[in-house]
Amino acid sequence: MREWSREERYRVLQSADEIRDLHERISKSVYRQKYHVQPVTGLSSDPNGFTYHKGVWHLFYQWCPWGAVHGLKYWYHVTSEDLVHWTNAGVGLAPDRDYDNKGTHSGSAISAGDDLYFFYTGNHRDENWVRTPWTCAAILGKDGKPEKLPEPLFGPRDDYSEHQRDPKVIYNEEKDMYYILIGAQTLDKKGTILIYKSKELLSGWSFAGQLHVPGYESFGGMWECPYIVNIGGKDLLIFSPQYTKLPGRAESTNHNVYLIGTMDYDTLTFTPDGDYRYLDFGFDFYAAQGASNVGDPNKAILIGWIGLPDNHYCTEPEDWEGTMGLPRELRIKDGKLIQTPVVDVYGLRDGEAPADGTLPAACEIEVTFGDGDADFNLFTKADGTGGLTMHYDAAKRVCTFDKSGMINRCNEQIGEVLDMPLENGLQKLDIFVDRSTVEYFANDGEATFSAHSYPTAEEFHYTTSGDVSVKIWNMKASVKDDFVV
Repeated sequence: MREWSREERYRVLQSADEIRDLHERISKSVYRQKYHVQPVTGLSSDPNGFTYHKGVWHLFYQWCPWGAVHGLKYWYHVTSEDLVHWTNAGVGLAPDRDYDNKGTHSGSAISAGDDLYFFYTGNHRDENWVRTPWTCAAILGKDGKPEKLPEPLFGPRDDYSEHQRDPKVIYNEEKDMYYILIGAQTLDKKGTILIYKSKELLSGWSFAGQLHVPGYESFGGMWECPYIVNIGGKDLLIFSPQYTKLPGRAESTNHNVYLIGTMDYDTLTFTPDGDYRYLDFGFDFYAAQGASNVGDPNKAILIGWIGLPDNHYCTEPEDWEGTMGLPRELRIKDGKLIQTPVVDVYGLRDGEAPADGTLPAACEIEVTFGDGDADFNLFTKADGTGGLTMHYDAAKRVCTFDKSGMINRCNEQIGEVLDMPLENGLQKLDIFVDRSTVEYFANDGEATFSAHSYPTAEEFHYTTSGDVSVKIWNMKASVKDDFVV
């Protein structure tokens, strides 16, 4: 694994020509994807600024252009009209002010009237490398690029640690008020969310207080990427707790969870209806962000980063890694969160492939299950050995995934075996394979499992056992992998 100096990681991109050859080399990788958003070069991480505005979906991702390393972060911009076909639009926000001199870090966007507003964390460091996280804003200009305000909206609070970031802006119609949720850490290193409010988007922000979540006062050491949305009359709180191990997550200390309950904006209290649940049970899923301006009170649209902080992946030697998951529709049914791919994803089907045990590099697989135990193993060799295995234990109602049989392995120390429990047993898996990514949707959205996978040429097979039926479709390309900076 390459060692990066601080100077290399925090180098400012002066010209697209500096990375043109890098993109050319990366574009030849066998792991470049056909229908998932991926970095033009280097590393992509958190989704940012996800919103619908004047007929266009805008999505940004955290981007370090130089390689698969967390360093100087930009917002890279992609657009779509249907959440499936994405076009590269180039750099959206660059670290070009004193208040964001070491990175334009994660944030959100909201459409209001004719304008599109952005909120992000300006990562400033002084000559002693002491960090100050500023909450900053920008507005979409006529050239399609965000234009920053001259000064930040507000700075960090001294009564919390330096970990204050990831502003998520939301509008509450009942209060006629905008709120900014800030992922934060208390001075005694407990995760929390800070809330600011204003009647206006670009001025008047005041500290409202800390979010109270009864029973979660000591849950994790930092809460990243907070998000609150009302779906069909119930409130949904999503966040990413760090610096803690949770049951069933092996050795990982980074997670994405949700609570369903009731949000009281007068008391700043979110009262859960029950225990937290994992947003995704897979090896790689984090920092999920909900879109603004969806326009349907009964659903939300969510996208997450297929990756984890501090992890390393098999494309790292190629100087790129990271991808966005498929956008998901979120609904709440019988007190449970249901997650399904946005419907237009199914329009990428490009003819049915033979269900003969061979596996296209980019495909959708529909697997139906009868009663009893069953296996569905992806990326096996021709003799059926190895691969990413999935065993369903009917008595326990648990799917167990094991990636230790892959030739290309990564993050073994974090754990290679994870469970996905299912309350009603396993009836169906809808699986999306895209060269270096695999996403499972169980029982029409009851549970999801996302992971990176890097099959070699000899691993494009699958095996089954038990009462299992398989249909496979080839998938069209829908993401332009062109060089736009």
